[in-house]
Amino acid sequence: MSDNRNVALVTGGAHGIGRGIVAYLLKQNWRVAFFDLDDTAANDISAAFGDPTNLLYVRCNVADEGDVKLALRQLISWGSRLDALVNNAGLADPVTGAVEDLSLAEWQKRLDVNLTGPFLMAKHSVPHLRLTRGAIINIASTRAVQSEANTEAYAATKGGLVALTHALAVSLGPKVRVNCISPGWIDTREPEAGKEPEPLSARDHAQHPAGRVGKPDDIAAMVHYLISPQAGFITGQNIVVDGGMVRKMIYEE
Repeated sequence: MSDNRNVALVTGGAHGIGRGIVAYLLKQNWRVAFFDLDDTAANDISAAFGDPTNLLYVRCNVADEGDVKLALRQLISWGSRLDALVNNAGLADPVTGAVEDLSLAEWQKRLDVNLTGPFLMAKHSVPHLRLTRGAIINIASTRAVQSEANTEAYAATKGGLVALTHALAVSLGPKVRVNCISPGWIDTREPEAGKEPEPLSARDHAQHPAGRVGKPDDIAAMVHYLISPQAGFITGQNIVVDGGMVRKMIYEE
């Protein structure tokens, strides 16, 4: 008997926010494929969540068009359809030093993964998403709308991803909706050597108007909503999920 449940694809699904999205969608009875380059972490996820009819891992460099095309063929062979693409993969170290010392290679590396990757994933997923009237979610960052020093490459890629979102939404509508989520501080720390990370301080939580630092499930729940029929009138938007931080004035005392 064929399985007609919805299929989601999450890039960068082995760690952090991506891993949280994979786990959340599985709990919501989606079938989920995820692309990554960390085989060890990916295999840990596969072992934790078990059933290969529900979860597929494909090794894929999202900045390599050949890799993307091959990985999507594997996905469609496994799932027979694609209902949602979540472009989460990215180089997450924002600080690259003074702009006058930033090498072209470092700049280009971030563009390749953080911006060209989502473009390639969208380009080759769209034919499948049109068939299901599916959705694309791009994971950007609050750094698309605010900055700290020495983060030019990362900020540029995330700002570009917000713009790519509304461009795709206009081009692909009404069959495919495209939205963006810009997370703020999300605690994605993982245990090291079997030890849980130190708890965040009360001050860390208190600086957020919502009263706490974010969790991967905060982003995953928004992803789930935006790819659902309930969000059918939402497209081309950048939704900031940051506990209110970008709305808070901060003055030095």
